Amino acid sequence: MDWQKDYEAKFISAERVAEMVKSGDRIAFTVGREAFACGLAIAARKEELKDVKIFAGTPTHDFGWYDAGWEDSFSLLIAVPTATCQDAVDERRCDMLPTFPHEHMLPNWTPDLLLAEVSPPDRNGFCSFGNSVWNKKKDIRRARKAGKLVVAELNEHLIRTYGDNFIHVSEIDYFVEHQSGGGEGPGTGSLAGRAVKETEPYVKDIIRHVNGVIRDGDTVQIGVGRTTEQLVRLGIFEGKSDIGFHSEATPPGVIALVREGVINGARKTLHREKVVATSIGGSTREEMEWVQMNPLFNLLDYDYVSDYRVISAHDNMTAINNALLVDLGGQIAAESLGPQILGSAGGQPDFAIAAIGAKGGRSLTILPSTGRNGKATRIVPALPEGTWVTIPRTYADHVITEYGVAKLRGKSMRERAAALISIAHPDFREELTNAAKRMFG
Repeated sequence: MDWQKDYEAKFISAERVAEMVKSGDRIAFTVGREAFACGLAIAARKEELKDVKIFAGTPTHDFGWYDAGWEDSFSLLIAVPTATCQDAVDERRCDMLPTFPHEHMLPNWTPDLLLAEVSPPDRNGFCSFGNSVWNKKKDIRRARKAGKLVVAELNEHLIRTYGDNFIHVSEIDYFVEHQSGGGEGPGTGSLAGRAVKETEPYVKDIIRHVNGVIRDGDTVQIGVGRTTEQLVRLGIFEGKSDIGFHSEATPPGVIALVREGVINGARKTLHREKVVATSIGGSTREEMEWVQMNPLFNLLDYDYVSDYRVISAHDNMTAINNALLVDLGGQIAAESLGPQILGSAGGQPDFAIAAIGAKGGRSLTILPSTGRNGKATRIVPALPEGTWVTIPRTYADHVITEYGVAKLRGKSMRERAAALISIAHPDFREELTNAAKRMFG
């Protein structure tokens, strides 16, 4: 059958999709922005449905089910806390899926209904996943192989890119016309959907220290976080040349530096002269239009981009990631403060560990020296009870605050503590020194 006829025959309404859902079913949205029309239609059946499990990897749209009172109808599973679901996370009204090394971000159960968002097909019948690929193609094929239902919502605003960013209409069961939920263009928030705060003075000092560590020709990864996401835009690559980029996402400023030739990948070991990511975000509409079908950008599957074997194959790989706390032994926490969950490991362990396994590679952990408006130190004697360890001390490398760089690799416990105390806020150094003496002698 001609693909156009097949495609036209697959159109149904979002309400018809919702009617297919039964109590006890499992529904998954592919990672990235959720299919909005389908989500609204399913949420509208709240009073009719019971015990429907919903997985949304990175919640973007508020369909109502993150509010209290929806628990009997929908049970929620997420991978990354965002502003959309933070209250539900805090109040334990949803469960979290730990992300695993270079693996898909869907749970180990196959959904009865998998919902995706794609562009209209091109002349050959291929749809684009837009500015984020993650594992969408692989998850669609896994669901289809299991005989489950795959529905794609068509969004004409999605860009096309080079790389592995496409799926044929023959691999989708049904198509639904897109309904706008706002945010059709690039967002103004962080990559985790949180409001961007005014730049704190300490960030410029951190940037100066990071800039001093980065070398010409490094291939760089930059993780999600309030501090790390500001680094490129505010100048960590100032005066640098031939920077390569291999990362899950692109924080603001990356596309501009590609246009200027600062990020050109001229010395990359793999994918030379290409920016490789699985998601492009934090950019203006003009920049996204420049990325569209630009051969300098390859959007590839998350399993590949975050595979530690691929990462460590890059010479001079430099991973830059955010942290909440670092203890005096070098344990790095980027997900929670005690039992309060604020983030996800994502690809941070893959990149941090693989980077120090690369020839000439380094891992940089970035954090301000204090929190709670200067009342608490982020360099702590020991992590608070219940805090999730994102990077174990055995893989701690460079830790950077506004007060300098602590190089931990190869140092003894006493030497590590001394290095970390030297970059802690001066107001807390005495108590940290006393704690280090008690702990390490």
